[in-house]
Amino acid sequence: MSDTTRLGVFKTYKLYVGGKFPRSESGRVYEVTDSKGNWLANAPLSSRKDARDAVVAARKAFGGWAGATAYNRGQILYRVAEMLEGRRDQFVREVGEAEGLSKSKAAAVVDAAIDRWVWYAGWTDKIAQVVGGANPVAGPYFNLSTPEPTGVVTVLAPQDSSFLGLVSVIAPVIATGNTAVVVTSEKAPLPALSLGEVLATSDLPGGVVNLLSGKASEMGPHLAAHQDVNAIDLTGADAELARELEIAAADNLKRVLRPRAEDFTASPGTDRMTAFLETKTVWHPTGSLGASGSAY
Repeated sequence: MSDTTRLGVFKTYKLYVGGKFPRSESGRVYEVTDSKGNWLANAPLSSRKDARDAVVAARKAFGGWAGATAYNRGQILYRVAEMLEGRRDQFVREVGEAEGLSKSKAAAVVDAAIDRWVWYAGWTDKIAQVVGGANPVAGPYFNLSTPEPTGVVTVLAPQDSSFLGLVSVIAPVIATGNTAVVVTSEKAPLPALSLGEVLATSDLPGGVVNLLSGKASEMGPHLAAHQDVNAIDLTGADAELARELEIAAADNLKRVLRPRAEDFTASPGTDRMTAFLETKTVWHPTGSLGASGSAY
């Protein structure tokens, strides 16, 4: 027999930092509404302290994640896609509310995002063959170039593409061994915060991805100037904020990916992976070169 007096259980959205779900240290929240202005939830309004905590967590996780085999990273990313598939209905609802889409259109967006995650999972052990390899040199040497992750990457997620765009900027960063501090879409943070729940229950180590909801204009300057952040993706910044953050990022020579007009439904290519890779070149002697050729 049903109890008609039962109270519903409202979901409390929280940040995702270091594999845990803290509230903002400031105690602040802000109202998130759907495309028609109807209240959906209160989201944490992250502070400068939250951003610093996220950088600490990302740095702590970097050594283990960068040191994992590319094959293992691919397995973990694929596991995330499996779990997204299992929670597909939830993300269809949240994306539909966030972006004002019908159920069928929201479902298409979610399916594309899951497929995008699988696509990047497949690249983890292949990107080195595309951007690295043996170099021809004149001398008795092997000369080999291999890609390595840049480090801790701040990502300002797209403002209007709350899930497909979000996946499209997070997955390539971590697929190549970087760790990420992500500032979610300010107006549509709920799909991103729910993604944190998926990441926490997958095999992804805590701290590899850290999700902060709130204002990019508030957290961005601190993250761009942070001396332990190695790169920044400005996709979610407007032109004025992007210029401010690019100037701040120059202080410790961060890699910067500038905002541009993007169609996240299009094939992504490899540029977002290579944007946050360094190249290590190793020289190794092979022996003397004689009249008959090289000796090893």
